[in-house]
Amino acid sequence: NSFKSDDVEIESTQRVFQGFFKIDLYRFNHALFAGGRSQTIVREIFERGQAVAVLPYDPRTRQVLLIEQIRIGALATKDNPWLLECIAGMADGSEDYPEVVRKEAKEEAGLELDELEFMLSYLSSPGGTTERLYLYLAQTDLSRVDVGGLYGLDEEGEDIKVHVMAVDEALARLASGEIDNAATVISLQWLALNEQRIQQAWNKE
Repeated sequence: NSFKSDDVEIESTQRVFQGFFKIDLYRFNHALFAGGRSQTIVREIFERGQAVAVLPYDPRTRQVLLIEQIRIGALATKDNPWLLECIAGMADGSEDYPEVVRKEAKEEAGLELDELEFMLSYLSSPGGTTERLYLYLAQTDLSRVDVGGLYGLDEEGEDIKVHVMAVDEALARLASGEIDNAATVISLQWLALNEQRIQQAWNKE
């Protein structure tokens, strides 16, 4: 890639909405592939901040923990807006993402997490939002989990149910299209690609 951040000129930014979420209006121009500069481009950008997600995985039983909660944005394209997801949350300005992961796991599943493995980070939709998600795998004893337990913070309007299922069942739900939110899709695909390595390392311990 021949371009860098220096090849973008931010002419101005303006906060145009401040509520549960924030929206900024960007005016910018940038270098063109054919040479020269673009005209001024105007975009509204969803300033959501950074987020984390974690997939608890039990290498002994080959099970994963997913949570279920309502996501109103899914209602436009799904018959059922209650989604199976990874535990996730906003970093709220913190860059200690493992600590944020542990806090969210406690709030959303009553789970104390120890060993975390960073999977990857990705931009959720960079044409419209600054959000980057940081994904983790947590090797966890899921036999102690309160399956079907209800969690979440009342002040955040959370109503969360805990599910534990075999990796193969989770991958089947992914293949059928039932699991279709990005962080969970990516986390389960990452596990499918890396589980053999994780199992081999666990069996040596």
